[in-house]
Amino acid sequence: MWFFTEEQNQLKEVCRDFAHKELKPKAEHHDNHETFNIDAFKKMGELGVLGITAGTEFGGAGLGSLEATIVMEEFGKVCASSTLSYLAHSMLCVNNMDKNASKEQKQKYLPKLISGEHIGCMGMSEPGYGSDAVGLQTKATLSGDEYSITGNKMWITNAQFADISYIYARTGKDKKNISTFIIENDSPGFSVSKEIHKMGMRASPTGELTLENVKVPLSNRVGKEGDSVYHMMKNLDLERITISGISLGIAQACVDQCIQYAKERSQFGKPIGNFQLIQKMIADMSAETEMMRRFLYSACKEYDEGQGGNALAAQVKLVIPRMVTKIALDAIQLHGGYGYSREFPVERYLRDNKLMEIGAGTNEVMIMIIAKNLLKDCLVK
Repeated sequence: MWFFTEEQNQLKEVCRDFAHKELKPKAEHHDNHETFNIDAFKKMGELGVLGITAGTEFGGAGLGSLEATIVMEEFGKVCASSTLSYLAHSMLCVNNMDKNASKEQKQKYLPKLISGEHIGCMGMSEPGYGSDAVGLQTKATLSGDEYSITGNKMWITNAQFADISYIYARTGKDKKNISTFIIENDSPGFSVSKEIHKMGMRASPTGELTLENVKVPLSNRVGKEGDSVYHMMKNLDLERITISGISLGIAQACVDQCIQYAKERSQFGKPIGNFQLIQKMIADMSAETEMMRRFLYSACKEYDEGQGGNALAAQVKLVIPRMVTKIALDAIQLHGGYGYSREFPVERYLRDNKLMEIGAGTNEVMIMIIAKNLLKDCLVK
């Protein structure tokens, strides 16, 4: 991007090199076997990106959404699954903790999360509460100097490997009386009750968490009781912007793969890149990808400067994953029968990207947010 600093361009190169060395060679294997590339994940700590938006006091890089999105794009080009696990750790757990936890809590948990010694996850969605996240039913009851937490959390990325969970729970009758707790996953009553097998993002572990009277000390509550809805919504904006970087990476991977295939594949005695329909498909895909890149990084810049609100995050999250699904479908079409097989990676790109239209808020929820902002003066309450 034209406005990237020298440091941001260097970050891009470093992450690209890491992705090609540590993620790409094993991406197909981990997708086929539904296994987690934990070795590469740990090395992300050595690379210095697991706390990319966290403050430097506890080992973070102190950077913004733009730099985080650079990492998402470069990692996402080669292994979207590993990148999703990276996002769940660095954006949903580490960033949340850095922005909202006390100094004592940060001192206790952030260094190991940022170094990669510990893996983090975040528990918001529940079996019956996805889009209606504020309706969650997990309950935390205070008795003396500790809480007892009971409930279930669904669709939790990194669940099976996490050491630390950043959990939202209801602490009062009012719908918005929600609090946050830092839970050590070896606590009695805490378990991964179900491993979830998915269409895409198969190398990113996903599970259901069960909490049965899990005892959590008062000192592990983040902020004031009943004060977490604002924190939840604020972090969702960051998640929606940065997760779109994974889709952008998938789009670029589709373009690169199609260019390579158009040069190597021959029909009627010449490379298929000679045919105008193939040229049109690749040209459209490339132009759409560049348009998304400029939109996304401009949105990151606005967000980091305090100008982007939830409507902008929703627009990014709606438009980019939806367009990348189209690009992935076009990439499969261009590859013909091979595109429908696992011999080429384009079918994985499609499967992985479809999650982006569901996770961090579905397309339909994004439309609701955008419309609410545009039509707020006329909506009946």
